Amino acid sequence: MDNRKVLLWASFLTLIAAGMGFAIRGDVLAQWEAVFGFTKVELGTITGGGLVGFGITIIFFSAIADQIGYKPLMVLAFVLHLLSAAITLAAMPIFQAYGKEATYWALYLGMFTFALANGICETVINPLVATLYPNQKTHYLNILHAGWPGGLIVGGLLAYGFVGENAAIAQMRWEIPMAFFLIPTFAYGVIFLKESFPHSEAKAAGVSFGTMLKEFLSPLLLCLLILHAMVGYVELGTDSWITNIMGNVISNSVLLLVYTSGLMFVLRFFAGPIVERINPVGLLLVSAIFACIGLYALGTAVTAVMIFVAATIYGLGKTFFWPTMLGVIGERFPKGGALTMGFMGGIGMLSAGLLGGPGIGYQQDRFAGEQLQATTSAAVAEEYLSEDETSFLFFPPAAGLDGAKVAALKEKSSQESAPLSDDEKLVLEAGAFGGRKALRYTAGIPFTMAIGYLMLVLYFRAKGGYQAEVLHGEKPDGERYTGGVEGPVE
Repeated sequence: MDNRKVLLWASFLTLIAAGMGFAIRGDVLAQWEAVFGFTKVELGTITGGGLVGFGITIIFFSAIADQIGYKPLMVLAFVLHLLSAAITLAAMPIFQAYGKEATYWALYLGMFTFALANGICETVINPLVATLYPNQKTHYLNILHAGWPGGLIVGGLLAYGFVGENAAIAQMRWEIPMAFFLIPTFAYGVIFLKESFPHSEAKAAGVSFGTMLKEFLSPLLLCLLILHAMVGYVELGTDSWITNIMGNVISNSVLLLVYTSGLMFVLRFFAGPIVERINPVGLLLVSAIFACIGLYALGTAVTAVMIFVAATIYGLGKTFFWPTMLGVIGERFPKGGALTMGFMGGIGMLSAGLLGGPGIGYQQDRFAGEQLQATTSAAVAEEYLSEDETSFLFFPPAAGLDGAKVAALKEKSSQESAPLSDDEKLVLEAGAFGGRKALRYTAGIPFTMAIGYLMLVLYFRAKGGYQAEVLHGEKPDGERYTGGVEGPVE
């Protein structure tokens, strides 16, 4: 019995679950900030846990998936998804019993476990779908990875309807929306538990593991790994924060994530044909330019029209980063097999989790604290700054705003009977200033990427043009460029 379509759509559901969890979590951050009193760095580190686990997992399991087999790994992913929900939903009882610090670690562990499940899914579904459709890999992998932005859209709309004071339908306790991702999780779990899996195509070309490892000696591969670390920072790190940051400027900011995800969802269905017709490195260069302009514009936009235009530019820029980078790795380093692909994806996720989430959070804390101290009295600043300073890498410690106190001001500002004082307005303005300035600074990452991609364009031109390397002595029929076949699972 041919169960290819069943396995394909079950794999699609894993990305729906991952995207839903990511989108809803982004909108729930404001409630965690208000209820638990977290700083931006603490929130960023928690969201980073939802990415770090992915990076570790895909690097590890990409090397051993063929030995373990697909079905046992998917059963493990299903169990971990359920466990992540149980840990995350226990945050409020933990807070009531043990306080803020214990809650922080519970949420971090919940996000980390969620990422482990997503990483295992990513390790399996890419080679699985490639095995199911060996003659149409690009086409079906693009269909598969449209599931990620599809999940962002579904999760974003659910957040729009049920998360926060501005919920369009009805505000729910944050635990309920956070559990929505369990619906596609149960669906894919039931399917994978009863279906049989094909054998993988691993090592079909007779490439040894030692030969795969030798690919990492290439300076070009090392350059691509560095660039992909920046991709993880700017794409996933920013998406972790975009709803929270723009919530200081517009209401229902989660719709921005829904909109940019919609662009990604549609365009990824056409990624294969696009990249077949143009140089993939050139596409990456154009994407970096768009992302730089879009992020900087989002950091300066103040009207709805300006925000829409900026979000469109940013959405167009980020759409092809991740998939095309993986495509270039697959084309230029085919001997690396799943190992180089997995390592590339892992580096991107580790960068997003360890650098992007906390780094953008640190920038918000620092710029908001500095703005508050510059515009208000020492007494007001002391009242609203967090007692604990935050730090990031080698940057100096910074005092961010106290999340619980800022949330109380936002609540007060929504009540006409209790107008804010001038000082209280300055506190809220400082928070908005910090978020927007963080976006402007983050725009420097795609600017740096654009320089790197330009150097690669010049490098390949000097070598006679970009060409895909092949293992079997002939170019793939109909898939000259296979960039665009994979996307991230955050």
